[in-house]
Amino acid sequence: MNAPLSKGILRMEHATDPRTVLLKALGDLSNIEIFNNQLLIAIYERPEKTAGGLYLADQTRNEDRYQGKVGLVVKIGPLAFQNDERNDFRGQSVEVGDWVGYRVQDGWSLIVNGPQGKVFCRMLEDVHVRLRIDAPDAIY
Repeated sequence: MNAPLSKGILRMEHATDPRTVLLKALGDLSNIEIFNNQLLIAIYERPEKTAGGLYLADQTRNEDRYQGKVGLVVKIGPLAFQNDERNDFRGQSVEVGDWVGYRVQDGWSLIVNGPQGKVFCRMLEDVHVRLRIDAPDAIY
């Protein structure tokens, strides 16, 4: 019998809030200036164990860096989510600290060197943010 969707077999077991982990790993981002309508997204890398007790292979978890579809908004450019002749966002926007989903091919991969090592990130245009979610493992 399948587990209820609300508990989901791919929900992860987190020892520490993943938002806190990413923000701490990135450290102070004041020396990074985001231009135009771009967003800097820290990629969510799943922990080893799911809430259902399954262990993910290291290869599966490492692939999140390149094929992950969820990230944490950590910096927003000054023109992001502003209506113009090309886009009407109808009041939709995201804030720093929001979890978002995106298509993998829409982002530019980069690594930010934080005080605790490298953090895999993506640069996205505002129009490439597809959804906002309450938890990083709400989708896969």
